[in-house]
Amino acid sequence: MKKIYSAVIVFSLLAVHAIAQTKPKADTTRQLQTVTVKGYLSEQPVLSVPASVSVLSAKQLKLQPDNSFVTALNTVPGVRAEERSPGSYRLSIRGSLLRSPFGVRDVKVYFDEIPLTDAGGNTYLNTIDIANIRHIEILKGPDGSLFGANSGGVVLLNPANKTDSSYLSAGINGGSYGLFHQKVSLQQMSNNSRFNLNQSYQNYDGYRQNSRMHRSYLQGGYAWQYAKTSELRSTVLYSDLDYQTPGGLTMAQMQADPRSARLATKTLPSAIDQKIRINTKILLGGITNDALLAPGIRNVLAVFGNHVDFANPFITNYEQRNEDTYGLRSYFEFAGKASENYKGKLNLGLEWQQTNSLISNYDNNKGVKGNVQKIDKINTNQHFFFARYAADIYKRLHAEAALSLNYYHYAFRNTAPLNEAAFTDRDFSPQLMPRLALSYKITNDFIWRASVSRGYSTPTTAEVRPTNNIVNTGLQAQFGWNYETGFRLRNHNESLLLDASVFYYRINNAIVRQLNPDETEYYLNAGGTKQPGAELAFTWWLIRQNNVRFLRGLQFNTSVSISRFKFRDYNVAGNNYSGNKLTGVPGEVLVSSLQALFPQGFSLFVQHNYTAKIPLTDGNTVYAGKYNLLQAKASWQHPIGKTRLEIYAGADNLLNEKYSLGNDLNAIGSRYYNPSAPRSYYAGLGISL
Repeated sequence: MKKIYSAVIVFSLLAVHAIAQTKPKADTTRQLQTVTVKGYLSEQPVLSVPASVSVLSAKQLKLQPDNSFVTALNTVPGVRAEERSPGSYRLSIRGSLLRSPFGVRDVKVYFDEIPLTDAGGNTYLNTIDIANIRHIEILKGPDGSLFGANSGGVVLLNPANKTDSSYLSAGINGGSYGLFHQKVSLQQMSNNSRFNLNQSYQNYDGYRQNSRMHRSYLQGGYAWQYAKTSELRSTVLYSDLDYQTPGGLTMAQMQADPRSARLATKTLPSAIDQKIRINTKILLGGITNDALLAPGIRNVLAVFGNHVDFANPFITNYEQRNEDTYGLRSYFEFAGKASENYKGKLNLGLEWQQTNSLISNYDNNKGVKGNVQKIDKINTNQHFFFARYAADIYKRLHAEAALSLNYYHYAFRNTAPLNEAAFTDRDFSPQLMPRLALSYKITNDFIWRASVSRGYSTPTTAEVRPTNNIVNTGLQAQFGWNYETGFRLRNHNESLLLDASVFYYRINNAIVRQLNPDETEYYLNAGGTKQPGAELAFTWWLIRQNNVRFLRGLQFNTSVSISRFKFRDYNVAGNNYSGNKLTGVPGEVLVSSLQALFPQGFSLFVQHNYTAKIPLTDGNTVYAGKYNLLQAKASWQHPIGKTRLEIYAGADNLLNEKYSLGNDLNAIGSRYYNPSAPRSYYAGLGISL
C-alpha cells in the first residue's frame, strides 16, 4: 500500500505545481464547459460529487474508434473492458471479472432511466452500438443504495443530450480484416419536443478463424416537454447481433498459428466443426415521465420492458434462451427551502423487475439443434426501496446518507425431461445496503471526499443455472464493505483537472467460477477477497483551445489504476488459494493520450495503454504477459455551407504487440489465449447537416 499512496501523492504534488504555474490567458481561448453528472438522481458538477465517478462525453467518445466500447471504457481508471473476439465483450469494475466467463456481471447498466441489466443479472451490453451513445457515466464501487444489488459499480448510457440541437449525420468507415461500419443519425428539435433516430450496421470478419460478427441496430426516442420543468420521454431500440467465437488456444497453438480457431481434441470437436457462435436479438422500450409536481417536489417514473432471443451453439451443447423482462423505476425528490447556509434534498424511490426465462439445451450437431438435454423455466424477481438525503452546509460541506432495502427471489421448474408441475421457490433474505458520503470544499478548487458503502450482489440466472444444466439452489449472494477517500483538484478555468482516490473493498462469500473436466461450468462461494487499490485521472489543456496559434489546442490525459487485489480465504477441492492475486486483474494499468488541434480543422490523437501481466489461474501458475498498445487517429473537419465534412484515418496496435485482449481464466487444457489482431488500420468519413 505504501507504493500506492506514494504514486498518488507524487502525481498530486506535480499537479498542484502545474496549477500554480497556470496563468489566465487572453480572450482568444474558448470557454470550457463544467463537467456534470446525473447519476445521483439530479444534475450536479462532478467536482463536488462524493463518489468515484467518471464521465465520457460525446467529444471524448468521438476520439476513440466507434466500432467497440472497449477502447473508450479502458480510458477510465478502475474499469477493464475486454473483447476476446469481435462482439464478445467482458466488462469489470474494480475486479468484478471473477464471475464473468463472458458478458457483464456484478455491474448494473442503465440505458437512460431503463435498466439494461435484467432481474436475473444478465446485461447484453454488446448489443448496443457505441456509435449511438452520446454520454456515459460510470459510478465505481458498490452503490446499491440507489441502484439495487451490485458490488462492482453502475454504468449509465445516455443516447441523447438535451443540449444538442437539430442535426442529420451519416458516416461510414472500414478497415483491416473486413471491418465495415455504417450509421445514420437524425435529431429534430422544436420548442417543446425532441425526436431522435439512429440506425447502424456493422460487419467485421475478424483476425482469427470463426470470428466474424455483424450487428443491425435501430434506436429511437421522443421527448415532449409538456411544461416548463416537466418532460415525457420514450425510448426504443432493436438490435440483432451475431458473432462467431473462435475459442481459446494453448501457448504452443498460439505461437504456431495465432489466427487459428480452437482445435479439435481426442474427445471434443473443433470450434469450426461445431459452428460455435452467439446470436442475440433484443427489443427494449420504455416511457419515462420527469415532472415537477409542485414547488420543490419532483417525480421520475419509468416503465419498461424487453424481450431477448439468445442462441449459442457451443462445443458441448446448443443453448437457447427466451427472456422477457418488465418493470418500473420511480423516485420522488423533495427539495427543502434553501437558506444561505443550508440546502437539503430528500429522495424516496423504488425499482421493481421481473424476468421470465425459458432456457433450453440440446445436443449440438455441427451447429444444428439435436436431442433435448434439459429445458428449465426460471422466473426471477428483484426489487428494492431506497431513500437518500443530501445536504449542502455553509456552501462547503456536502453530506449524503442513503439506504436501500433489497429483495431477490427466483422460482424454477423443469419441463424436460422431468416435466415438473410446480415451481420450486428460492427466497433470499432482505438486505440493507447503506452508503454514507462526504465532500468538503477546502478551497473552491480543491475538494476532499470520503465514503463508506455496502455492496451486495445476488447470483445471476447464468450462475444459478450454469452450463452444467444443474440448478444450484445453494449459491449465496456475495457482500462486503467498501471504504474510500480521495480528492479533486482544478485550476481556475478547469483546463486542468485531477481526480485521485484510494479504496479498500472487502468481499465475503465471493462467487467464483469452476470448470468440470468436460468444460461445463458451475459456481460456488469461496471465502472472500481483499481489494485495496488506487485510481487517478488527470486531464490538462497544455495549450488551451484558441483561434490564433498554429497549435489550436493541446490536451494531455492520463489514467492510472493500481490494484492489489487478493483472495482472502479461498479453499476448494483440496487447493488453498488464499493470498493469491485475484484472477484476471492486472496489477497496474496506465492509459495516456495527447490530442493536438491544428488550423483548418486538422487534429491528431495518440493514445498509449500499458497493462501489467495478468494471472490466468486461481493458483497464479500462469500469467498473460504485460503489453503496450499504441493507437493513433488523424482527422480533418471542413465546413461547406451548413454542412460539415469529416475525414479520418487511424491505426490500432501500432507497436504490433502479440497479446490477448481477453483470456479464458482457469481454462481446461491450458487453452487460455484469445490472440488479438496485430497492427490494423481504419478510415472513414462523416457528414453532418
